Amino acid sequence: MEEQRLFKRIKRLTGQAIGEFNLIEDNDRILVAVSGGKDSWALLHVLQELSRRAPIRYELIPVTIDPGFTGFDTDTIDKQIKTLGLTPHTEVTNANEIIAANLRPGSSYCAFCARLRRGALYTCASRLKCSKIALGHHLDDHIETLLLNQFYSGSIAGMSPKLQADNGKHTVIRPLVYVEEKMITEWSHLKKIPLIDCSCPSLARKDQKRQRIKRILEELSAENPHLKQSLIGAMSNVQPRHLLDKNLKEF
Repeated sequence: MEEQRLFKRIKRLTGQAIGEFNLIEDNDRILVAVSGGKDSWALLHVLQELSRRAPIRYELIPVTIDPGFTGFDTDTIDKQIKTLGLTPHTEVTNANEIIAANLRPGSSYCAFCARLRRGALYTCASRLKCSKIALGHHLDDHIETLLLNQFYSGSIAGMSPKLQADNGKHTVIRPLVYVEEKMITEWSHLKKIPLIDCSCPSLARKDQKRQRIKRILEELSAENPHLKQSLIGAMSNVQPRHLLDKNLKEF
């Protein structure tokens, strides 16, 4: 079946990233952030499948952050997690109120919300005694962030597949770094997984810089089918002596 073929590719690429970056170690207790979207479902499914044949033992703790937006369907998320034989955990927050009161004009609604959710995940990880936090950022997320930082922040920076969290207590891992978004989209459609929208206000969906970057990448990919692979490869092929950062070398 096509769904099985796609999942096998996703699993292979995820396993490659785990091995190359040493993302999962023996006896890890991993908080898996489950938003209800396609990426987090793919992450949870593939990590559970890999655990069945892994030479090490690790435990998955699915956690959903409820931002407080009206209509966010945590019940369906919980039911889907239980079908995998896992125990769901939901952290209810008032992120909606915090954003409404503190979002500055011109600032990114989604970026602010993401920071609040990340803080809630850190809190949950400590309470549930998880040393690692797995996020569902895929290949497209990594290269879009790279370009966003260059275009709008004046920095050459992306997302690391493994890094110490801001609180210094946890390790954030991104096992889907080599998996393209279109692969996850097709798999979730064939798998018929219920996709849950975050139910954020329509304001958050307008004029997002990331969506513009997505369109640019799609246009360029039509001319060069290997564009995204080239960009993700560039992130692991840095040439410091050809850059302008004076902290990297003496001029």
